[in-house]
Amino acid sequence: MTRLFDPIRIGRLDLPNRIFMAPLTRGRTGAAGVPGPLVAKYYAQRAGAGLLISEATAINAQGRGWRNAPGIYNDTQVAGWRDVAEAVHAQGGRMFMQIWHMGRTVLPEYANGERPIAPSEVKAEGGMLDQDGNRRPFVMPRTITIPEIKATVAGFAKAAERAVEAGMDGVEIHGANNFLVDSFLRDGTNRRNDDYGGPIENRARFLIEVVDAVARTIGADRVGVRLSPTNSYFGISDSEPHVTFPDVAALLNRFDLAYLHILESKPENGIAPVAPLIRDAYNGTLINNGGYDQESGSEALAAGEADAIAFGTAFIANPDLVNRFRNRLPLAAPDPDTFYTAGPVGYTDYPFAKSAA
Repeated sequence: MTRLFDPIRIGRLDLPNRIFMAPLTRGRTGAAGVPGPLVAKYYAQRAGAGLLISEATAINAQGRGWRNAPGIYNDTQVAGWRDVAEAVHAQGGRMFMQIWHMGRTVLPEYANGERPIAPSEVKAEGGMLDQDGNRRPFVMPRTITIPEIKATVAGFAKAAERAVEAGMDGVEIHGANNFLVDSFLRDGTNRRNDDYGGPIENRARFLIEVVDAVARTIGADRVGVRLSPTNSYFGISDSEPHVTFPDVAALLNRFDLAYLHILESKPENGIAPVAPLIRDAYNGTLINNGGYDQESGSEALAAGEADAIAFGTAFIANPDLVNRFRNRLPLAAPDPDTFYTAGPVGYTDYPFAKSAA
């Protein structure tokens, strides 16, 4: 029977436990998107996780649209991430960088006044904070061209190369939560009639090209993919998620990836979970994420529903989460008001348990 504290091998890494830290956007890298000493301290504090997955990190300036979120597209950002990787490794940790392009949710203020790109002209619901902290409504995106698709694929590969140059153990391709890759996968946002639209094989083409390019650049055993089959972030939807996402998972079997990471609360929007179907379709290591606690995570592993469990908000207030789970210690509660603020408060000032190892 598989347990949370059992070791696991993913790609070229031997990990000490199956308690992974999910990617958590925290907005501490400033307007230039450069991680500093505070970010390095934050991740190093949580190095007891079997695997740390970084906050979403932009592959290029055009794809960065979250206030004070990081990038990996220039040398200064690479240097900042190198300090993070070194701090994590010094504590015995292992870390993948999640890389993304925010697609239709990039405000023009972040992109030199230009409209964001998306597979089709379908406007996202709601808005986002600009760099001054003012909430702005999303604008209608423009349809990405074929040459721009090819350039963006190359951008993912270059970002992965830079991440490894910075000392990361691998990358996770962000294919979830409405952003560019996800908006190609779902038919609510992809209304193209070319090779990138229509049947799922076409809608998944962008993701497969990204995975292939990244795998050729850094090795498939350093690559993970994250999907979110049923959430409706920013109004995204798919008419048949129970068909779409198992098919996508099956297409990913051609790569010997480090893992496939599924974000799905149970239930999500009243929809039956898709993760069990993905488990049947996908041949590799599967990570589940979505409202698990120690008990439910243990049960999921014991039932064979996943090979590891990623925990999100629990890691915010409990940097020593693995130790607290192991010793059945009480968990601290995070403060949502400081999730995206600047500085150490609500970031690096959560204490370790008194009996922490």
